[in-house]
Amino acid sequence: MKLNGSQILIETLLEQGTDTIFGYPGGAVLNIYDELYKYSDRMLHVLTAHEQGASHAADGYARATGKVGVVLATSGPGATNLVTGIATAYMDSVPMVAITGNVGTPLIGRDSFQEVYIAGITMPITKHNFVVRKVEELADTVRLAFEIAMSGRPGPVLIDIPKDVTAGVCEFEHKPAVQPRPHPVIQHDQIKRMAEMINDSERPVIFYGGGIIASDAAELLEQLVHRADIPVCQSIMGIGALKTDDPLNLGIIGMHGWVSAGRAVDKADLLIALGTRFSDRVATKMGDFATSAKIVQVDIDPAEVNKNVMVDHSVIGDVRDVLEAVLPLIHKADHEPWKQQIATWKERMDYKPKDDDSTLRPHQLMRKINELIGADDIVVTDVGQHQMWAAQFSGRRKPRTFLTSGGLGTMGYGYGAAIGAQMAKPERRVVHITGDGSFHMNLQEMCTAVSYNLPVITVVVNNSVLGMVRQWQTSFYGHRYSATDPQRKTDFVKLAEAFGAKGLRCDTLEGFEACMKEALAAGGPVIIDAVIDKDERVLPFIPAGQTIRNVVID
Repeated sequence: MKLNGSQILIETLLEQGTDTIFGYPGGAVLNIYDELYKYSDRMLHVLTAHEQGASHAADGYARATGKVGVVLATSGPGATNLVTGIATAYMDSVPMVAITGNVGTPLIGRDSFQEVYIAGITMPITKHNFVVRKVEELADTVRLAFEIAMSGRPGPVLIDIPKDVTAGVCEFEHKPAVQPRPHPVIQHDQIKRMAEMINDSERPVIFYGGGIIASDAAELLEQLVHRADIPVCQSIMGIGALKTDDPLNLGIIGMHGWVSAGRAVDKADLLIALGTRFSDRVATKMGDFATSAKIVQVDIDPAEVNKNVMVDHSVIGDVRDVLEAVLPLIHKADHEPWKQQIATWKERMDYKPKDDDSTLRPHQLMRKINELIGADDIVVTDVGQHQMWAAQFSGRRKPRTFLTSGGLGTMGYGYGAAIGAQMAKPERRVVHITGDGSFHMNLQEMCTAVSYNLPVITVVVNNSVLGMVRQWQTSFYGHRYSATDPQRKTDFVKLAEAFGAKGLRCDTLEGFEACMKEALAAGGPVIIDAVIDKDERVLPFIPAGQTIRNVVID
């Protein structure tokens, strides 16, 4: 059958299983939006307030479901407004297809109105990108983009479509949805060596990251942990893959991780790294990380092996495939002396914040959220102190229930991602935890939540300062608070009401509990302005370029 390019685009998206697309219209994509109007019974388009919000929403949709998120923007500023969201997805290996319109092919290269070379701009932050010059190439390009986005190490792919291609007509034939490319074939000798190293170790530690969640390997991880009796820690991207109350779960590791977890890695004789890339927030001093241990790294991307930390053995492959292959070779073990040593470190060294019911302490706030929501509900954070408090104390117990910007550290990520997650999982509650600094970045997306009546609960952990940077200024810059005390007068309760949402405020734990219960009972978006002291700090923390041996605990 003959279809125009816009129809072909939407039919191919439907063919790939896309049911929701986030975006913002403009001149270069008018043909596409005209067809979206006609396809509204089959494809939900979510209009955000800003293209960056749309890109984060597609990201949140993908993280909450494991499916490819799709975002659509017009040419020029519409396309460039996607860049931060695309980079966020790229750094955290999130499958996304970003579709941009462009000026017609005769106008390309002439500095036309709203023309920009978005393929060149995004080349370093996508797995691949395409400029479609002929309508006949459009359907297969979309299919290939989905295949690339979800194959191997997932990530974003961009498709740039000139306006005349969206109007051109050609034959179209439906095809089955594409499937991810086959995973790398696991080498048996690599698996055998990995099993031998695990079986021979006396002080093993598993360190895992987002790859466990991306490959749906959480159950296999739990089997390995308990069969081999191995203490385990995670990066913030791995939160939720293993229950937080599992006795072998040491919690997060790294700059703001638990001291006992860091000490365990520092003193281990074997470190098994699963689906994680040893970022500088974990291996805080390159060349001085897990120096007592032999290191085994499992990753689907061979470029990650020996990139940040030199390892003794590596297995290239999908972590789920690797765990399925290695588990039959793992002996039942008991590492009681090692666990007792870690328990001693936990008791003596881990930071234990004091409760105070007369004010609002961040750790109590996070624990209260966890107490009041379900295990399947989703916590989304922005970036800053609140992000670390949420990582430490939010208690997520299942995969895909803790969404955060890890690699890029994107302030303003949270609201868009929360909208995407809520659209993807309408049966669950989504709690968006943010700081007043991060919330000011993209608070305009509240109008999106109101327009679609999304029951997203936004908790603004409000200390009236740019807390994380100010904390560093306190510790290392002689209390010189340059540009971190902005003296803003924003009234978040009135702001919520102005957008058409409910606004609540509290400054004690009792008050916060009451606000959360009211928010959970509400049928639409809510902001809770949770006021905390500006001198609250994230502890512990490891100063930049140092190790767990230099950790600051109080």
